Formats: sequence, structure tokens, C-alpha cells
Amino acid sequence: MRWTRAFLPTLRDDPADAEAVSHKLLVRAGFVRQLMSGAYSLLPLGMRSCNKIEGIIREEMNRIGGQEFRLPAILPAEIWQKSGRWDSVDEIMFRLRDRHGADICLGFTHEEIFAWLARELRSYKELPQIWYQFQTKFRDEPRPKSGLLRVREFVMKDSYSLDVAPEGLDHAFQQHFEAYRRIFERCGLDPVAVEASSGDMGGSESIEFMLASDAGEDWVASCSTCGYAANIEKATSTLAEVADEAGPDAPEKFATPGVRTIEDLVTFQGGAPADRQIKTLVYHVAGEPVLVLLRGDHGLVEQKLADGLGSGDLRAADEAEIRTLLGAGPGSLGAVGVSGPRIVADLALRGRRNLVTGANDDDHHVRGVDVERDIAVTDWLDLREVEGGEPCPLCDNALAVAKTIEVGHIFKLGTRYSEALGATVLDENGKALPVIMGSYGIGVGRTLAAVVERWNDENGILWPVSVAPFEAVVTVLNPKDVETLETGQRLYEQLIAEGIDALLDDRDERPGVKFKDAELIGIPYRITVGPKGLAEGKAELFRRRGASKRDIDVNKAAEAVVNSVLEDRR
Repeated sequence: MRWTRAFLPTLRDDPADAEAVSHKLLVRAGFVRQLMSGAYSLLPLGMRSCNKIEGIIREEMNRIGGQEFRLPAILPAEIWQKSGRWDSVDEIMFRLRDRHGADICLGFTHEEIFAWLARELRSYKELPQIWYQFQTKFRDEPRPKSGLLRVREFVMKDSYSLDVAPEGLDHAFQQHFEAYRRIFERCGLDPVAVEASSGDMGGSESIEFMLASDAGEDWVASCSTCGYAANIEKATSTLAEVADEAGPDAPEKFATPGVRTIEDLVTFQGGAPADRQIKTLVYHVAGEPVLVLLRGDHGLVEQKLADGLGSGDLRAADEAEIRTLLGAGPGSLGAVGVSGPRIVADLALRGRRNLVTGANDDDHHVRGVDVERDIAVTDWLDLREVEGGEPCPLCDNALAVAKTIEVGHIFKLGTRYSEALGATVLDENGKALPVIMGSYGIGVGRTLAAVVERWNDENGILWPVSVAPFEAVVTVLNPKDVETLETGQRLYEQLIAEGIDALLDDRDERPGVKFKDAELIGIPYRITVGPKGLAEGKAELFRRRGASKRDIDVNKAAEAVVNSVLEDRR
């Protein structure tokens, strides 16, 4: 490819609305352009790198016996209604109605459709199977941000394992775990595998692959001593036991004028420290009111609440709903003596006594609360958010909490979708059994952005050779000089003949412009030829990562790059 014939629109300035490093650099380096919020065009450089990422994923999926499909992106409502997800994921799903009045949607995942196809399996002898595809997904994200990291349209590799026995699912899950490790290593990434919530996908177990990054939106708690790691939506920690005084025989009501927050009660005369308060929140879960209780200094993880109650249909109640239910406003709420609504309490409150909580009377609280004596708790769940420094649940060493990017997620689905869609096979005794499924996803564009988040410097992107749009560039400093241009073209052709993805920079531009563009794009190797060097039979060999350069015999320059690229390829 000649630069003068290529569409490589580099920019000198960051886009005004970009915050993530990958967003800034992928736009500036000419890989993507934003069309609207959450929708990006992949330009030729972006396509080249994404094709390489897809190639790596495809090789590793085929290595574990995967068979590639291509399913529609436009899907009928009936299949989603069978699984129950037509109603449970209505906010994130793009829906429309065709000219005949049929409800359809744009797929944001394809569990239902693969389960629908699995109905053609007849016998246990046809299992196990691994099916996969690369397909565009659509999600109506409320806040698309950070370039390709959170978008409304994206390409995903989603794969599905099908088996007849739980042991088969375990094996396929481990196969994918190892394949994902290889995929990310080949892409130049080193994510941590963490315990995660399965969310609306359902199933018994899921693992996320998380890359530490300030651009991430997920928080992970991890222990450097024993290796424990979990998404904050799943993480736990060990809390020190608290020795409470016995307190009064019954709760005592007292006035707390103007007290509206946990901190207000901490500073109020006669109040209580945060760890001796009960925080009361009101939610609607599957349309029913639920009181949620936590220690005053603990935060709620909504996903833990959803998982614990088995419903993703939850929202915080508004003030009018709270007053109708409890007779008071936020800041004065409690569960003492409350009957009727479901009451869910965090495990950190179990066995606690002599605590303070709201009295369900504005500007009043009650003290001396014994949780198990005075509150009719219906469910004890782990609901609280783990914080850095708390003891690891496995070894008691301090946990660290860091922002991360999710680059992959694997799920043990079980039979949820096969039972809903009727995907069964006959066992050796002729009995119909539902197919046991797993689901495994990697976003191609997100992987591209994650690589840039991991590999960059003040001059631009530092692509690993395996996913670089070009592996080498031959930069001709004076293309008007015939000998220089012919030498550059000869080196370029030698690289191409050896299977190197090479670019010939034959533009009539200043050397500084050419160097800056090549470094911004992140091309791993550069051979520079110019009249002065050629007079001495020399070219300059530059390695982008580390910014090392050396003069080399011009007749050996192409060979040197070939050897370096082959050594770097993963």
C-alpha cells in the first residue's frame, strides 16, 4: 500500500469530547470516525487491525473445535418471548415493528437463536458441539462513552457450547477459558480472570476477563497474595466481628430534627457512628416493594440485590412511593415493626444489636435496635460493596479495588434457554434431555480499544505486531529523488514478498510530518531512506516500541525488519 493512495486521515488535535486515551488516539490516528453517539465508522486502518483480531479469535476458536455460523441481526419477538427476555431487557433492546405489524428487534446477543437452531439436534451422540459467529450487536446504551469501549453497535464473537452432561459444560467452559487466555496474550493483553455476576444471562457461574485501566467502568477487588479476584458486583470480604452492648429491652424513639443522612446522624448529639446505624432503602423488585437494609457505612451493590432476589426488574422507589409505604421521607426510614413488604438485610447486620435507624416518622429515629429481635427480616443476602483495604475472604490480606475494562465474559448457562426453546436430545435410554449450554463473548472493537489503552505513549499508539494495521513502513524522505524513491520501493517490495504487511510512505511531506504520522498510527517498524544515507549505503531502522534506532546497510534493511517482525509475531 502506498501512502499517497491510502485513506489515512490523521489529526493533530484530540477530539473535543474524548476522555479515554483509546478514543483520542483511534480518532487522531485515523482508525475510526464517530457518526453519532455510540456509533462509529471503522476506517481502513481500523478494519485492518480488527480483521487481525478476528483472525486470532477465529484461529483459537477453531483450535477447540468451534464451527462458525452467521446468524441474522434482525430477530423475531416470538423467540425472545419464549425465553422471557422480551420483557426483562426492554430498556437495552432496539425494537421495531415491520410493515406487517410483526414485532422484531435488533439482536444484542444470540443465546435464544442458537438454542432455536439446536432443536435440530436429535441424539446425545451428536454432542458436544461448539458453535460461534462474528456478528453485529445492538444495545440501546443510556450513556455511550469512551469511544469504542461503550457503544450502541459493535461486532462480537459469541460462541456457544452444547452438551448433554454438566461435566461436558465444565470441559467446554475450561476450553474457552484457556482459548481466551491465548487470544488476549496474542493481542498483547494481560487481563485478570475474575468471578462475576451472570446478570440477566442467568446460569450458575461466570468469569470476566478484566484489564486494569482508568478508562474502565467496572471495579474489581483483588488480592495480590492469594490471587482472589472478583467484580465488585460479586466480590466479598471478611469483616471484623463487632461486639455490641446489649442495649435496652425495646427500641427507644428520639427526635432528630434536620437529620437526613448517615453523616448527619453521626454528628448529631446523641446520634451514632455510621457502623452502628441501619441504612434503609426502598426498591421495587418485579413490581413489589422491598426494604433493603445495610450498615450505615456500607454501600449497596444493586446487582447483588438483583441476583439475590432473582430478578433484574428493580428500581429505587421515589419519595412519593416511599411515603405511601412507610409514612415518612428518606432520612427517617427504618424497618422496626414493619410488616407486609419483603425485608432484605445485608449479612453484616446479622446478630447486631443496640443500633440506630429511622423511626418512619420525619425527624425521628429509634435507638437500641436488635436486628433479629425487632425487624422481621425475610432474606439475608450479601449486598454490600467491598472497599479497598478490607480483608480478602480467602487469606485475610488486604484487597485492592481498581477500575477495569471487561474484554471478555464466559457463562455457564445450563438449560435455561434450551428448555425455553425446546432444544432437547435423546439419551442412550431414549429419554429427552434439555441441551446444556454455555455462552462466551469477546467484543472485537472493545479489544481494539483495550489494546490502545494498554499500549500507548506521548506520541501515539504502540501496537503489538500481531494486531498492528501495518507491521512496517518504508519512509522515503525525498520522493522527488529518483534513486531514493526506487530504493524505498525496492525495500517495500522485498517486505511484501516476505509476507510483511508494509506501507510505503511516498508522500512529498517534511520528514517530521512523516515520522509523527507513523508514530501516531503506531507502526512497529520503520525503515527510513534518504539521499544522505544512501550516499553512504545506509538506511535507518526504527523500532516504535522503545524508540530505538540504528543505521544499517541498506541492502540488509528489509531482512532485518523481516526477522524482527517474525520474532514479534504471536
